[in-house]
Amino acid sequence: MPFYEKGETRLYHEDTGGSGFRVIAADLRNAKGGQSTGPLETDRPWDAYTDDHIGLMDHLGIRHFMVLGFCIGGPFIWNLLKRAGDRVVAAVPVQPSGYRHEMPELSYKNNMKGWGAELCERRPEITMAMVDKFLSNMYRGERADFVYTVSRDFVRQCRTPILILPDDVPGHPYVVALESAYLAPNAQVTLYPWKMNPSQLQLALRHVRGFLKNNRPAVAAQPLAAAAQ
Repeated sequence: MPFYEKGETRLYHEDTGGSGFRVIAADLRNAKGGQSTGPLETDRPWDAYTDDHIGLMDHLGIRHFMVLGFCIGGPFIWNLLKRAGDRVVAAVPVQPSGYRHEMPELSYKNNMKGWGAELCERRPEITMAMVDKFLSNMYRGERADFVYTVSRDFVRQCRTPILILPDDVPGHPYVVALESAYLAPNAQVTLYPWKMNPSQLQLALRHVRGFLKNNRPAVAAQPLAAAAQ
């Protein structure tokens, strides 16, 4: 079975290929509807997920990889770049999550109501008080700014090639996606909007494919790890 296990954490993943890339996707730990389980590390939520991403690559024997992630995958990617930047060859944050100043509690409240309540029903040993601490350490306090996981100074100094596909809904603020693109020295941005019709989507997909092909090492097809969906 395609599970990676470390301690109490058990991650379901799929390892496939196509279009010249080896594609690896994994359920997030404790995700709704997923098969992956693990402790709720309330004091280090972002780093717990990053441990899983890095651990899975180690388990598969992959040193260098490219990463693509939707929504919360944006903050995950930035944390991967902070923790293992020498291993990430290129990154594609798609409709990335970010902090919206006019709606400061949005991500916290949405996850308390949806993901957190469902998790407690499924895992009786996890309480809403634990979920509150977990989500507060993800989205409140010093995290309540920008992309949640890294500072603007880090983004300014990050030289990894990055292609951003922005969005503009409450949880995916356009201004944050664009600011990260302006700050990162090797960043690109697709057209916006990019998913309103099939023609826009195909153009964006061509941009993504070209970006990944241009940035992978020539020695071999590079793994493409999916950070989140």
